[in-house]
Amino acid sequence: MNLADINKRYNIFSEFVPHDGKGFTFSLSDDMIAKGFQATAGSMILEGHRPVYDSTVSVRMRDAGASLIGKTNMHEFGVGVLSVAAKNPFDIERICGSGAACAASLIDDHVALATSGWGGISIPAAFCGVIGLTPTQGRVSRYGQIDNVSSMGPIGIIAPNTKILKKYLPAISGKDVNDPVSCSQPELKLGKSKLKTVAVPKGITDNVSKDVRKAFDDSVEMLKGMSVDITYEDMPHLKYSMAAHYILACVEGSLNFATYCGMRVGQQNGDMSLPFDDYFTSFRTKYFGQEIKKSIISGTYMTLGDNRNELYLRSLGIRQLVLDDHKKILSKYDTILTPSMPFIAPKSGEIEKMGYADKYLSGRFAIPPVFCGLPSISVPCGYSGGMPMGMQFISSHWNEDVLISAAEMWENSFNIKRPEVLL
Repeated sequence: MNLADINKRYNIFSEFVPHDGKGFTFSLSDDMIAKGFQATAGSMILEGHRPVYDSTVSVRMRDAGASLIGKTNMHEFGVGVLSVAAKNPFDIERICGSGAACAASLIDDHVALATSGWGGISIPAAFCGVIGLTPTQGRVSRYGQIDNVSSMGPIGIIAPNTKILKKYLPAISGKDVNDPVSCSQPELKLGKSKLKTVAVPKGITDNVSKDVRKAFDDSVEMLKGMSVDITYEDMPHLKYSMAAHYILACVEGSLNFATYCGMRVGQQNGDMSLPFDDYFTSFRTKYFGQEIKKSIISGTYMTLGDNRNELYLRSLGIRQLVLDDHKKILSKYDTILTPSMPFIAPKSGEIEKMGYADKYLSGRFAIPPVFCGLPSISVPCGYSGGMPMGMQFISSHWNEDVLISAAEMWENSFNIKRPEVLL
């Protein structure tokens, strides 16, 4: 399969290398470092940045026998929910969510690694009809990942089927002395769990599209037919998670983005005769996109004076309440089940007409587990007008096994369609 032709049509890769089509391949989203490749995180401010070392996941994938073929396109630093970085493999007029999901759906014997601080695994997986696993925060080392939201954003896998996912999750998991967060994880054990009980949050399909609601309800009935016990449960604090996530993500992002001052990495072509504050401001004004500028300004405002207590610290408390809701449910059930997205992949023109809040709130299913550091997996659950829709299983910390078991069970009963490659 000619990568150049595929990329010309679908805009999957920011950079790729020729491949002979033999053997297993993988790709990295452009916020993960690989020696020999540029790492821009989708931002002009990092154009030309070519690190001289490998991320841990890149090393581990290569050690497992996979060949790196390219870096996938993403929206700038992964900030935001609806990305137009690549074209949807089912309909090129619609968005994809990320180049990683598009690569996983189109290229045979391929797995794509991506990050999920803003829902960047479940969302594109749902839009592209593939399987997206977001592991527990700390399961996969983030050494060599360009920082955005430090307390969120685990590295996960987007794959066309569970067989591939099950093979490569162990390969990239495990403790890494370069990432202290990964050193507290228990051993990953697969094949020990079976999905028996599922909780569905009450009212979870309110304000979703008619097609998504029908696909989700039909999927719940299918699970019942597979001898899975389904119960509807209250999660009273779930509705506050999006506001709190936005605050924490912006605060953490604004701190991490301070690195990009035009003096150490990436672009460094400003007028060095200017006073530092002027140089810093002019440089960032020129090279940061609007989404990042909003995030920086918002994050800075949220930590000024009394805002620190009223906004930032209160959001930390809300995160604990949302996590407690999940823990309470998951102490009684194997998983929690929600839609992955409230609608099918929109067209680029439709996104332009959406308000900022509407775009952000469209991630209200994918973001809460990431917000709490919980693992989740998105699987296709239906099709509308030929476009895929997804649903998402969430499990307790470190229990990726039951998620893969659920995905395998579902895959054996549901006909997952792959897009036709048109060149």
